[in-house]
Amino acid sequence: MKAYTYVEPGLAKFVDKPKPVILKPTDAIVRMLKTTICGTDLHIIKGDVPAVQSGTILGHEGIAVVEEVGSSVTNFKPGDKVIVSCVCSCGKCYYCKKGIYAHCEDEGGWIFGHLIDGTQAEYLRVPHADNTLYSPPAGLSDEALVMISDILPTGYEIGVLKGRVEPGCNVAIIGSGPVGLGSLLTAQFYSLAKIIMVDIDDHRLDTALKFGATHKVNNSDTAKAIKEIFDLTDGRGVDVAIEAVGIPASFDFCQKIIAVDGRIANAGVHGVPVQFDLDRLWIRNITVTTGLVSTNTTPQLLQALEAQKIHPEELVTHYFKLSQIEEAYDVFRDASKNNAIKVLIENDLSPQS
Repeated sequence: MKAYTYVEPGLAKFVDKPKPVILKPTDAIVRMLKTTICGTDLHIIKGDVPAVQSGTILGHEGIAVVEEVGSSVTNFKPGDKVIVSCVCSCGKCYYCKKGIYAHCEDEGGWIFGHLIDGTQAEYLRVPHADNTLYSPPAGLSDEALVMISDILPTGYEIGVLKGRVEPGCNVAIIGSGPVGLGSLLTAQFYSLAKIIMVDIDDHRLDTALKFGATHKVNNSDTAKAIKEIFDLTDGRGVDVAIEAVGIPASFDFCQKIIAVDGRIANAGVHGVPVQFDLDRLWIRNITVTTGLVSTNTTPQLLQALEAQKIHPEELVTHYFKLSQIEEAYDVFRDASKNNAIKVLIENDLSPQS
């Protein structure tokens, strides 16, 4: 089969790989229908995630059709269309019983495209299929279903819920990429005073306004942007700052705009250390949270999709075949130039579904 594979820092290739097989009774083999590219994939290719070994197939999002199931799989059968969660869960270990699927102790957590082969391929082995796959509700677009694999639960769990977003508060989301926009969509479950999107890309900022942001701030000039945010919040700063970029400058920006008793929710993937201004923040009652998505909100988010409360399908801007994945990466890597938010990649083996 064909698959997009990490080789070494700075290099990934579209190559031939063996088709996966059932290894455990709880496994399923699925034929990928559609997948996408995440900013985390770019971090991996840069070398920011050293746990990824050479030869690993990238990708952790997508929808698929079940081809084969292990003897212990009871929720799915060949021919079923499924959502592939970015996090695998055994459902039985210490962390899974606490709902922290991100740290499943039995071949679980974020392992696709990280510790085992991922979704940017024609076929995929899915560990713990009964708990990792989801049956999609009828009537939802493929675009919306792919967004439920990762960016919506990540934005919601690690941005909105970790940041304790609540009615009436002022929220700034730093980074108008897919995870930042996922945070924006799900923050609107609450009645907020202001949702301020911060980015250096004016197109993405304008897109955020269409998706429900109340204000946009271009932080190409950091000092000017900080002043704008304090002007918008009566000089106090924001109650919640969601970091959705993963670079030191964006985390530092959050520290500079947070109000007394505010929460900084870090959702970005950081490859290098950041400066943490504890000497300035300790007296201001600031909470800083981090996290890896557990996807324990996926059922709730599927209900929100069914009820048409959010429309994540509108995040998709570009379409490619799997055989064009290198071109898709070029477009996504230079998102500002190409006005790209999310790219949808269709398996060449799969008919339109």
